[in-house]
Amino acid sequence: MASDKSASRVTFPGSMDQELRGDLHLPAGEPRAFAIVAHCFTCSKDSHAASRISAALTGAGFAVLRFDFTGLGSSDGDFADTTFGSNIEDLEAAAVWLADNYAGPQLLVGHSLGGAAAIAAGGRLESVRAVATIGAPSSPDHVMHLMDGDMDADAGSPDDMLEVNIGGRPFNIRRNFIADLNSQPHCERLGSLGKALLVMHSPTDQTVGVDEARVIFESARHPKSFVALDGADHLLSNRADSVFAASIIASWADRYLGQEDPAAESSQPESGDEEPATLTVAEMDVEGFLHQAQVRHHRWAIDEPVSVGGDDAGPTPYEVLLSSLGACTSMTMRMYARRKGWEFGATTVTLEHARVHARDIEDCESAKGMVDKITRIIKFAEGIPADQQKALLAIADKCPVHRTLEGQIVVVTETAV
Repeated sequence: MASDKSASRVTFPGSMDQELRGDLHLPAGEPRAFAIVAHCFTCSKDSHAASRISAALTGAGFAVLRFDFTGLGSSDGDFADTTFGSNIEDLEAAAVWLADNYAGPQLLVGHSLGGAAAIAAGGRLESVRAVATIGAPSSPDHVMHLMDGDMDADAGSPDDMLEVNIGGRPFNIRRNFIADLNSQPHCERLGSLGKALLVMHSPTDQTVGVDEARVIFESARHPKSFVALDGADHLLSNRADSVFAASIIASWADRYLGQEDPAAESSQPESGDEEPATLTVAEMDVEGFLHQAQVRHHRWAIDEPVSVGGDDAGPTPYEVLLSSLGACTSMTMRMYARRKGWEFGATTVTLEHARVHARDIEDCESAKGMVDKITRIIKFAEGIPADQQKALLAIADKCPVHRTLEGQIVVVTETAV
């Protein structure tokens, strides 16, 4: 998968004095927290899971760093010279770089063996308050079943190299990689993690069985949570699975980060200041259509359907427009009813947008061409008298958004300085 061109490219020294390269994703407003995403064994920062989860977390207001471990992706070094211990140290080096340049990471997210590294590093990094794993093994030596070669050969012998085959791609590692895996005190780390832990795993994972998640969950202390990624494969190849995982991580982490969303406080008006807040829409995926809208402390995704090249990660721009009209319609009628002292149940507004021929619209000012047509259907609660319904329908046409859409609109476009 191509690297996200909307992210900032960063470099920093890794555990083996090699230059590591990563992408830093910053949200539209001030970040609610900083996070690091660690990719799976022999993968890269541009894997489906790492890139999509990073983008989705950024859409939720997190600043996210994803990087390539030594010898993988765009980072320098020879993968054959690395160990699981060096991966942990690479992750810690990434945390140091974040702390020196922005703020220490409060959230670590690790996929597969990257999840095991996140648990190991999370227990040692003071800034980290929460760790989330996806398809992680209960012990790093679980990856040994992926290796071919003479396991009994001695380190330093002609047969020192082992070949690792993942997804049909061969990788070489040295024999001391095995020794390092076997020496990792992973159960002890889980028991003494001291951070909130979220374990996410697919029950149908064919690479790392779901029983590994059970061992992780049982070995860790509270606070801990488990979420099943039903139907997902190990690599989260389906975008919907990675977006779902990221949305769960973002919601779950809020409970443990110990801070309010900075956008909430920074965007509150001064006392007596009734000026409307500024809404910002930022592009999140230059290869698709995903955008993030933010106003005050509220954030939501805007996208296009899969049929037109999007990923359906949120409503379309026109759907957002229709929601504005629908909500304003219902709010206006409710305020009017309260002033009148009328009491009734909930109202539902259904809307559709279409481009139609002007000649097909009765009383249309345009005689030719195409026009925008919005169909609005209002469903009242049962028992509302006919005269009240008639009055409410009349006031619906006077809701502010309705009047804006039917009035003269001037859009002034300027270039930001």
